[in-house]
Amino acid sequence: MASANVKQFTDSNFDGEVLGAAEPVLVDFWAEWCMPCRTLAPIVDAVADELSGKAKVGKLDVDANRGVAMKFGITAIPTVIIFKQGQVVKKFVGFKKKDDLVAALAEAGAK
Repeated sequence: MASANVKQFTDSNFDGEVLGAAEPVLVDFWAEWCMPCRTLAPIVDAVADELSGKAKVGKLDVDANRGVAMKFGITAIPTVIIFKQGQVVKKFVGFKKKDDLVAALAEAGAK
């Protein structure tokens, strides 16, 4: 079961929730059919729980939200992008460890 701290990002709420956020934001670009995405999901949940109140963490289903996926050139999933003040500061393609994601958010200002 997904963490309550993980937001659901969509084409319609992305600009406000991610690009307009005051805090650093981690976006997990994923799809239901993607097995590596499912493997990454509990790690994203753990990052969201650990950094609750310090960073925003959420997921964007690339099948249901093609506009944002195309805008950021998502060609492989899972892809995780860290945003700070509306700008991409780090991009990971494929499976990543929790420590790597937490460190990237810390670099972006999550304290």
